[in-house]
Amino acid sequence: MIVNDIHHFLKDYFDVLQNQNMDLFDQVFHTDCVLYSTQNGQTVVRPYQVYRDMVQGRASPESVNAPRNDMILMVDVLSDEMALAKVQLRLFDNIMQDYLNLMKIDGKWIIVAKHFTRHGPAA
Repeated sequence: MIVNDIHHFLKDYFDVLQNQNMDLFDQVFHTDCVLYSTQNGQTVVRPYQVYRDMVQGRASPESVNAPRNDMILMVDVLSDEMALAKVQLRLFDNIMQDYLNLMKIDGKWIIVAKHFTRHGPAA
């Protein structure tokens, strides 16, 4: 089932953000992926390589024993090759929500665009 495949893929996404395995990062994010957010009233646009360098350059949540709390809030399948997932996760002391635009390329799901926001502080 497509939804089951996406749920399995999202486990890898959550793992990447927690342990920062950069080999897995490269399997989760398409090299043309762009990330979008609004922070302090400003639009933030991060191309794949900028985001990859950021992730690689910081301590992982796993390495500092930060608690983990991942949730898949919604998966909407547009076609056999396209879907949208809404997820929530704890990242350090923040609760983040993401919209992940997914495409199935060469038989594998991959993130082609990400919208993200800080939903609030972790309790």
